[in-house]
Amino acid sequence: MPDWRGPQGNFFQMFAIFFPSAIGILSGANISGDLKLLRISATVGATMLRDASGNVSDAVLVLNSSEMCDGLACRLGWNFSHCAVTQTCAFGLANNFQVLSTVSGFWPLVTAGIFAASLSSALAFLVSAPKVFQCLCRDNIYPYIGFFAKGYGKNDEPLRAYILTYLIAVAFILIAQLNAIAPLISNFFLCSYALINFSCFHASITNSPGWRPSFRFYSRWAALFGAVGSVVLMFLLTWWAALITFSIILFLLGYVSYRKPEVNWGSSVQAGRYNMALSYSVSLSGVEDHVKNFRPQCLVLTGPPNLRPALVDFVSSFTKNVSLMICGDILMEEDKALLSQRRADRLVKWLNHRKATGLGKLRPNTLIMGFKTNWRECAPYSMQDYITTIYDTFDSNYGVCLLRAVDGLDISEEMEGEVNQAFETDDPDQGSPERNSDGRIGQTRTVFQNKQGKKSIDVYWICDDGGLTLLVPYLLMRRRRWHGSKVRLFIAGDQHNMEDHRGEMISLLQKFRLDIHDVIVMTDSERPPHSRNLREGLQGEAVLQELKENHPWKVSDKELEALRLKSERKVRLNEIIRKNSKQAALVLVSLPVPQTDCPMVLYMAWLDTLTSGLHCPALLIRGNQQNVLTFYCQ
Repeated sequence: MPDWRGPQGNFFQMFAIFFPSAIGILSGANISGDLKLLRISATVGATMLRDASGNVSDAVLVLNSSEMCDGLACRLGWNFSHCAVTQTCAFGLANNFQVLSTVSGFWPLVTAGIFAASLSSALAFLVSAPKVFQCLCRDNIYPYIGFFAKGYGKNDEPLRAYILTYLIAVAFILIAQLNAIAPLISNFFLCSYALINFSCFHASITNSPGWRPSFRFYSRWAALFGAVGSVVLMFLLTWWAALITFSIILFLLGYVSYRKPEVNWGSSVQAGRYNMALSYSVSLSGVEDHVKNFRPQCLVLTGPPNLRPALVDFVSSFTKNVSLMICGDILMEEDKALLSQRRADRLVKWLNHRKATGLGKLRPNTLIMGFKTNWRECAPYSMQDYITTIYDTFDSNYGVCLLRAVDGLDISEEMEGEVNQAFETDDPDQGSPERNSDGRIGQTRTVFQNKQGKKSIDVYWICDDGGLTLLVPYLLMRRRRWHGSKVRLFIAGDQHNMEDHRGEMISLLQKFRLDIHDVIVMTDSERPPHSRNLREGLQGEAVLQELKENHPWKVSDKELEALRLKSERKVRLNEIIRKNSKQAALVLVSLPVPQTDCPMVLYMAWLDTLTSGLHCPALLIRGNQQNVLTFYCQ
């Protein structure tokens, strides 16, 4: 049983001393972090007495001696009662720090191991801590620490921070009382673990797509338990040190919140604010208008707001903190060059400086449209508007997604009683919309509302678009209806380096922490398509021939011939898709970027060719070349 001694003798004091020897803050260099270390405690406790004098003459030579002898030592043939009573024993578990050397087969190995473990851990911290401190100094978050931001040499070594760390280490060494230092160190360790665990928990509850922990058994509730447990242990170990630590943390946090440095950490607080704003915005959609809750929601056509400040200030005077004001600037065709993200950011900063209300980050970054299935029969201006919209979307630095269902997305014909096979249902009676008693159209169940089972999501990633093509399947897999599906990734490559291409892509996906292991290299994507498929796949050429006859200045034989190779590649890719994705639930294909030298009709023929003949929905997708996936260091 425990035998605590002295005024500081208790479980938590011993735990505080032992704790730093078994852990390290996110450090793999601390080789003592293995849980097998606990076996040493049990082994030594089973082979060593608590108190021993170290004098071999204290053996009980005569068992029936009249000298008083009690305890486990006496039963083993030793009498250490005198030094135990007077508390002068120099050996034993309770008195000697070198018990491992005493019970070892060759004690110099134990001493060498202690030095090796201490040096490895100490050197790891002496190198890593100054570099972290250097980054903190360079962010200019706190005053009077910029002196330590300077680096030296080609590796930008933080020599000044090294010296500071050395002086702090020497100051603690000069205390020369390990048992006095250990509780303080444990306090800082536990504080770090509490913050790390709570950060993980908070990142989880915000449902941010960028939070993808790689630990297989990770649980948000385990992280919360770890955070709360660490805080409780801090107060149980050294309550006054815990109070000082939290006071320092709150002071530093308050200072950062007050200063608002222009540093973007991508914190979970930002994700939480977005979730809250999105939740409240969506909830407003279900609130019916009432005269008591009327608020003037103002769209103010100010042009550039900074050019009409009086108008902005007037409207802001009765909308600020009460209702919404949106400043609109209509740009004509010749003004499109003025549209830029930098200019928009400047205007938002101008509005914030005047404390005017705005939507902030609630603005789109991706345009999603249905595929124009009637492109062959529609009027020329209609198709031109469709293609121009795609042009303008790319020019505005947005991503583009075009969704194509088996029989289209328009259910106007269904309203007349016809069944559209693009909207599959589990219940045949729910295949078409029904009219309610009040004449309104009922809810039509689509294929995307069904459980997808074990079907696959096939991604044909032809070009790097920043990761949007890979992020969309990941977001789908998080939904309950798609949870049983698996993602298959098809990439282009050659036969000779097929395994290299597959290995590089799997490695990249692991760094993105995307659970995609089924990577297929298309080694025959450059092969000419079959002649029959080529004739069927380029049906748009018939429309082109008609266009050439009626409007010869819009398209020429030279243009068709120059783009024939690209046309054949679209047909060949469609052959591969139809061959490999017969049982897929969804197919994603990289959307070709419309080029100025490509006739609009031919471009629509390409889009039609890529997604024709499929038995599942297809998504033509392309990001705006801005990264949407976080690259994690392994």
